[in-house]
Amino acid sequence: MTLAPENFNRALDDLLVADADALDSKDMQRWLSNYVEEDDASYICLSRENEEQGLALGFMYDDCHARLLDRVTYITKIWAGTFQDYRTRRFVQRVAADRIDDNTWKARSNFSVFMTPEDSGVSEVLATGQYEDLVREGEDGDLKLLSRRTLLDTTVLPRYLVYPI
Repeated sequence: MTLAPENFNRALDDLLVADADALDSKDMQRWLSNYVEEDDASYICLSRENEEQGLALGFMYDDCHARLLDRVTYITKIWAGTFQDYRTRRFVQRVAADRIDDNTWKARSNFSVFMTPEDSGVSEVLATGQYEDLVREGEDGDLKLLSRRTLLDTTVLPRYLVYPI
């Protein structure tokens, strides 16, 4: 099945909202379910500054599906209870999407993520930037992320990252 552009935009918005909600709910299994189950599925988070300078140094570099699984395991089992937790709220806006082939799209979205530490209750901006996504269309018309490059405009974060942005 090939989605028409207006149906694709609706499906992409649904995927973006599902991803944001999974992360804001700290439901890492649901976050992982937004990705295709292919070896080359990836999540990479780096500063725009490093990207522009050709530096591969990233905040998170999960360059295959096995590393996405590792991230879920570390957050839910290994690191659980070892860090000062915080709540997040994401705002995401799709800005562009182009078809690459019959079932793959390239999409770009702007985002802002706010965080509130559980101990202080004071909210602040965690990061702003842009998502560069490759999205795969399934036979049922559902969309899943093949890859996400998170480019942060924010170069100095107010705290460590545990959860994907």
